[in-house]
Amino acid sequence: MTGSAQPGDIHARVTAVLRGEKPDRIPFIDRMELWYKAHVQAGTMPPEFGGMALTDIHRAIGFGQQRNVFIHRIRLCGVEVISRFEGEVIFHETDPLLEDFPRLYRIVPPDRPGITVTDFVTPRGTLTIRHELLPDMIASGTVAYKSEHFLKDGSDYPALEYLLERAEYVPLYERLQDEQAQIGPAGYVVPLLQRIPFQQILIDYIGEMKLFYWLYDEPQLIQKLMALLDERCVALLESLRDLPCPYVEFVDNLEGGMTNPRLFREYCLPYYQRYAEILHRQGKKVGSHTDGNLKLLLGLLAESGLDVCESFSPAPLTPCTFEEAWRAWRGGPVIWGGIPSPILQADTPEAEFQAYVHRVLDMVDGEPIILGVGDMVMGNSLIERVRYIAQAVEARG
Repeated sequence: MTGSAQPGDIHARVTAVLRGEKPDRIPFIDRMELWYKAHVQAGTMPPEFGGMALTDIHRAIGFGQQRNVFIHRIRLCGVEVISRFEGEVIFHETDPLLEDFPRLYRIVPPDRPGITVTDFVTPRGTLTIRHELLPDMIASGTVAYKSEHFLKDGSDYPALEYLLERAEYVPLYERLQDEQAQIGPAGYVVPLLQRIPFQQILIDYIGEMKLFYWLYDEPQLIQKLMALLDERCVALLESLRDLPCPYVEFVDNLEGGMTNPRLFREYCLPYYQRYAEILHRQGKKVGSHTDGNLKLLLGLLAESGLDVCESFSPAPLTPCTFEEAWRAWRGGPVIWGGIPSPILQADTPEAEFQAYVHRVLDMVDGEPIILGVGDMVMGNSLIERVRYIAQAVEARG
């Protein structure tokens, strides 16, 4: 297949699937920020896209643009935040209003290798986190990773409790409308929530390996933090009654090797079910960013109340095959994803790539799915393969 695939109304197609309706075509949509950044950084942008904005490239190849936008900022009341990159202060505010707390990717420099250390000074003590960015991460367009978390031991908990209890949510609803207006019918803006409590503790506040020890050594502290985060999450969800959108999503980064079935059943399943019930009463569908290996969690996710598993990343990216998830989730959740990013790379033979695409399209014919690339289109992905999928979807009808 050659030439351009002019996209239809991708926004309408996604909306139809979320409503349980049948769109005129399968929506094919995802993110290409890493691909775009990597080629801009390396000066290897294909000539046909020279000087084009990312949104225009999406439109040129017929690939719907997904934009992820947090629906709230968080004001850390009574907290002084100081960030230093390689010892130099790059951010210093009291009562700061942060869009991506506790990740802080908007503060950490995205284009300079090095270490960013951030202190959160409270009357109950100082919390410190550390981000590291390596040269090859800049080349691939990825963000810094957190090498030091908020809680080192139990003595840090009072400061974190102080910070979380006083944090205020400030809505960003108008930005959702502005972003959707910018991309129009060729894309869909996904309103993002923070992670559910257990995933926050696992990824943001303690870290994976330490949490496994603390579940046995500090169970009361974990339960106390879970209760606090749950209370905050419920209050946030209840406040979304006036949010004029049909869908919201937790940025959970769910991975069945870390959040294993036993942990999921105890610390995630009842929370997902309760949060989904709150949002369903508001007439909203709810999803989760589930970009890890879900093989062990397929049955539990079918019970979770989630309407969508977004960024589903099947084999060969993870051990979970598309067929396994498709069989397990015939009654929901809806798959958003399903195209593993490795098959877009040159080391996958063209015939193998095409066979995968048509096998998936044959399998899902007439059934609800939002086709996308898990986790997203990477810097080493072949853009012609993305275009090929777009054209195959349009040709099917």
